[in-house]
Amino acid sequence: MSYSNSIIFGPIPSRRFGISLGVDLSPSSKQCNFDCLYCELEGAKTISSMQSYPSVKDVITAITDSFKKHPKIDVITLTANGEPTLYPELDLLIDEINKIKGLAKTLILSNGSTIYKKDVYTSLLKLDTVKLSLDCVSVKCFKKLDRNHSSVDVEKIVPAMIEFSKETKNDFVLEVLFVKDLNDNDEEINLLYNAIKQINPKRVDIGTIDRPPAYKVKPVTFECLESIANSFEGINVNIAYKNRPKQESTYTEDEIISMLQRRPLTKEDISNMFDANSKILLNKMLENAKLRLVDSSGVEFYKIL
Repeated sequence: MSYSNSIIFGPIPSRRFGISLGVDLSPSSKQCNFDCLYCELEGAKTISSMQSYPSVKDVITAITDSFKKHPKIDVITLTANGEPTLYPELDLLIDEINKIKGLAKTLILSNGSTIYKKDVYTSLLKLDTVKLSLDCVSVKCFKKLDRNHSSVDVEKIVPAMIEFSKETKNDFVLEVLFVKDLNDNDEEINLLYNAIKQINPKRVDIGTIDRPPAYKVKPVTFECLESIANSFEGINVNIAYKNRPKQESTYTEDEIISMLQRRPLTKEDISNMFDANSKILLNKMLENAKLRLVDSSGVEFYKIL
């Protein structure tokens, strides 16, 4: 079977990463060790290893051809109809991509389930940005929401993420997707917060269902996400929510400082929360070095110095 024409699903413009080239490591079918209730793909039996996949040669050929047509690609994104770290030649593939990528960055989007496996762990250290999901911490939540394959030892995931975050010299981002009545309770939110504090990623993206899910589950509200973000004190939290509501208010300098001490705010947060006068005050504080604007893996945050 020839995969070279179906591996690539980019390049596509990305607000955070410029022009991103998507690379699908399981183009023929869904192959995943999770069967998440919210997945945008149809439900499928979980697996522990890929049975059908393109060769490293096919993937490199497809990427090389894409660069010829689109020389300004900024990011090569490894993903899959399922879990990309199940690709059996991942380490070799990353080595070969690094040889040809030029100035482009590499990114993987993974469910995080294999991070404790030494071969995967070592391979991911070679990527410029690693983005892993962490929807749950408790075993019972994993079984209900992410519905993991029996080969996944969920209790090893967080400890491995903690070690990976300490060791990597590149960008490490976490993503948490909240689902109504499943991982939006106080117990699981507290477990997530404590785990994320220990993991210490550069950024955490939190969101909810915004596409038709595989199973009958419901999204949480924006207000719920905002409440969770505010409870994650000291963490760079980016709320990913389509058509988020405008809630403009006036803030004093002390109030701005207090907010930023609890949680750094993104430019999108400021746009939706601050009225015109508060935005002027914020910029003055920035000019006077009372706060700073920092880039965290493509998302800019206002933080207290």
